[in-house]
Amino acid sequence: MIKAVLFFGLIISQFSLINISHADDLLINLPLGAQAISIDGKVLIPSEPNELSLINLEKARAEYNNNPFDSDAIIWLGRRIAYTGNYRHAIEIFTEGAIKFPDDPRFFRHRGHRYISIREFDLAIADLEKASQLMKGLSIQIEPDGLPNLQNIPLTTTQGNVWYHLGLAYYLKQDWRKAYTAFLNGYKLGGNDDNLVSTGHWIYMILRRMGNNTKAINALNEISVDMNIIENMSYHQLCLLYKGKLGIEGLMAVNGDNPSSAAVAYGLANYYYYNGDKKKSNELLHRITNGASWSAFGYIAAEVDLANNDR
Repeated sequence: MIKAVLFFGLIISQFSLINISHADDLLINLPLGAQAISIDGKVLIPSEPNELSLINLEKARAEYNNNPFDSDAIIWLGRRIAYTGNYRHAIEIFTEGAIKFPDDPRFFRHRGHRYISIREFDLAIADLEKASQLMKGLSIQIEPDGLPNLQNIPLTTTQGNVWYHLGLAYYLKQDWRKAYTAFLNGYKLGGNDDNLVSTGHWIYMILRRMGNNTKAINALNEISVDMNIIENMSYHQLCLLYKGKLGIEGLMAVNGDNPSSAAVAYGLANYYYYNGDKKKSNELLHRITNGASWSAFGYIAAEVDLANNDR
């Protein structure tokens, strides 16, 4: 009993030290209810979570309270908190998990993702690089979906998600070569058609940014019209646009008010940019950042491009 108390005290002590060290790097004087400040200076406040998200969070919290040293319980508590828009609290939970299970790459994978959400790209890269080291030699692990698709088929793996989010973090730092390497590592894992189009989309955009147009097109050789896409329809449509198999009029709405439309709008903005219409590209970037889906990857990427005068 004494050993258990001492161990728990050590965990709390380490947790506090890690939180203090992170507090120096994170924005801690945020307005009430805010999660981050956008790159262009806007206060980012999440919308009210829906009832299902709150119900799922309470279930996850109960599981955690029953066994706070169960790695899956900690993971799901952090994920469910993040789905309500409270990314900073989710980061705290994943930090707790990383202390309790320092060799489990999942905590660094999920914390890295949420550092991206709050615009802490360097911290995201550090976590995701750490995860990439920890997952070496591990068997491929299917990652359960927190928000299942209509067919209730998990589409991603822990390893694939580490490379995907690391590639994204480097993309947001505009380190094209490291972004390309990370996404390519994920692409080489193979997987279902949804993974091929989501990763292929970013690889194409990176290669276009690097000025390698021929290699960009060749990167989409495995993308076809008749793929079995369950979830990533927006990325599939964009890849078909890049290949000349789909016209712009065939794409989804691009108002930037949800993650899918933000992804399409950002892909279209780049498409116009590559093809010399910088005015139209700029208009789309501004439309995205005037939308509501500020944690969407397309939204964050649009912020970065505008801030860097990349248009």
